[in-house]
Amino acid sequence: MTGQGQTRQGWGFVTPALIWTVAFFIIPFLVMGAMSLATMQGRTLIWGLSLENFAEIFEKAYIRQAFLVSLEITLTVTLVSVVLAYPLAWIIAFRVPPRWQRLALLLAVLPFWTSYVVRSYAWLLVLAREGMVNQAMMGIGLISEPLTLANTRFATVTGFVHFFVMLLTLTIYANLIQLSPNYRRAAMDLGASAFQTFRHVVLPLTLPGVVTGAFLTFVLCIGDYVTPQILGGNTELTVPQIIMVQLGRRADFPLASALAILLMAIVTLAYLASARWLRLDRL
Repeated sequence: MTGQGQTRQGWGFVTPALIWTVAFFIIPFLVMGAMSLATMQGRTLIWGLSLENFAEIFEKAYIRQAFLVSLEITLTVTLVSVVLAYPLAWIIAFRVPPRWQRLALLLAVLPFWTSYVVRSYAWLLVLAREGMVNQAMMGIGLISEPLTLANTRFATVTGFVHFFVMLLTLTIYANLIQLSPNYRRAAMDLGASAFQTFRHVVLPLTLPGVVTGAFLTFVLCIGDYVTPQILGGNTELTVPQIIMVQLGRRADFPLASALAILLMAIVTLAYLASARWLRLDRL
């Protein structure tokens, strides 16, 4: 096949993806960007080049608080998920016999088979005042009366962690399973303890999987609406909830678009930070 024929074939493979990206990402993003510069006068949408919506975001305390709450929840979920997922991935990779690892991974991804909404409502029932957690703690004498666990930030974080631990386990496991056992053997032959081997050999070599999983967790968590809405009980509003309020109750599409633009800017900064770290780590 000639070079020109290979070029045409390459474009043939790439064109559907380009059309999809343009139709369902670039064009909607441009429309949203234009909408964020428009204004609302009553119920009338006025197109223009105004930064009024962005100024309103920084002026209103409840919107600033929503961004702070979203970041706090997202960072907490990411950190807790990494701390829980790494040991689980380690156990599956190095402690479970190879013939049972596929079954262990299957059990790890079972939560993905359940509807996201169903999982959130299940946690709401588990954490309710008459739920399993309160009943168990009262049964063993840890508490004398039910605690308020549902409709709190704790419930939101718990629901998120339940989902994202599985995602991080898969990304970390993929790195661990590719790690040659010769690295650990060489470190131990040189006198390194098990902890030193993990700290100076295993962890640095598997950090790309951790960073990738942490970034995916950050993106999916900060933009999630369902879990905070169901488990949080509107006690603390996150940015996606504020966006839905603007769309559903006020029909303020320009302000909602500006909020979405800023949320995407935060995600972009997180991506640039993780990508820069991965590049520096490989130098």
